[in-house]
Amino acid sequence: MKRIVLLGSTGSIGTQTLDIVRANPGEFEIIGLCAHSNTQLFQQQVREFRPKYVVQTGVSENPGLALASLASVGEADIVVNALAGSSGLLPTLAACKAGKVLAQANKESLVMAGQLIMEMAQKTGAQILPIDSEPSAIWQMLRHNEPQSGIEKIILTASGGPFWKWKREELMQVSAEQALKHPTWKMGEKVSIDSATLMNKAFEIIETRWLFDVPPEKIDVTVHRQSTVHALVQFCDGNFSAVLSAPDMKIPIAHALFYPQRKPNNFARVDFLQLQWTFEKPDYSLFEGPRLAYEVLAAGGIMPAVFCLADEMAVSQFLQGQISFLEIYDVIKRALDNVKNTECSLEALEEISKQWTL
Repeated sequence: MKRIVLLGSTGSIGTQTLDIVRANPGEFEIIGLCAHSNTQLFQQQVREFRPKYVVQTGVSENPGLALASLASVGEADIVVNALAGSSGLLPTLAACKAGKVLAQANKESLVMAGQLIMEMAQKTGAQILPIDSEPSAIWQMLRHNEPQSGIEKIILTASGGPFWKWKREELMQVSAEQALKHPTWKMGEKVSIDSATLMNKAFEIIETRWLFDVPPEKIDVTVHRQSTVHALVQFCDGNFSAVLSAPDMKIPIAHALFYPQRKPNNFARVDFLQLQWTFEKPDYSLFEGPRLAYEVLAAGGIMPAVFCLADEMAVSQFLQGQISFLEIYDVIKRALDNVKNTECSLEALEEISKQWTL
């Protein structure tokens, strides 16, 4: 029986993780739960799973310390980081420092401090198992010791969100309610807005660079509206690999939880007889996030962290009606222009996080 610490238990990834635990009695034990502010649901989860460790960051005096402590408890076989936003950074670092198996949905951690995290994991032997659909797909294609020199290109697929093909004049009038209605996936507010702006894909470019040690020029993005091909790898000999599945987050979550085995399940299957695929080039003149991702990777230092934190601030402002949809990019670009770049370190990340605390 694998003992799990679950961070972000009341969010979309967290609740689906608990669904998998319920569906597989005897396979897992929840020993730690953490949530932020959904007290009613969190209390129900605590009563059901009776974890040894319980943290509610919304009422904690030092949420960062509480998360880091929970992510590094000795008994945990797997730490699932399903937190949204920059709050996932400290527990990611703590889990890696403790040499844990980390099932990682929090891509912001790797955006902000990818090099630090991967160096820490290599030093301690921590394993990072991605549970987002795109990095999970890449992980499945590359984990059999495929040499980096054999990879010609990694292609991330994007759904395009609810506004693909919209014109600038239409995007200027977008409401938060519209932006939260993703055509394929059911996600939390932050991820839904990031998907609508393609910032989610921007983060995945940076995440892919660090998780798989691939230079940015070998990472590309295509818009695939059907969301059944989650990523492709083009090899130097002309061969392609792809991972396909129904657009259901439980599939990559379960894959990480049961790794290294594959466990049969009753999740939806792709019907090949019904497949009608399209792949399109993203429009970076409107959806600027991925283009900016390449720029901050080239800049290095703390700029990816600024990129991440500024997006977090901008999304919050958009959801509160303070800025328009397209102004999300303006907030991010102003931050990148106005911050002096320095070497990425824990101290520098702490300082920049203070400046961009919501």
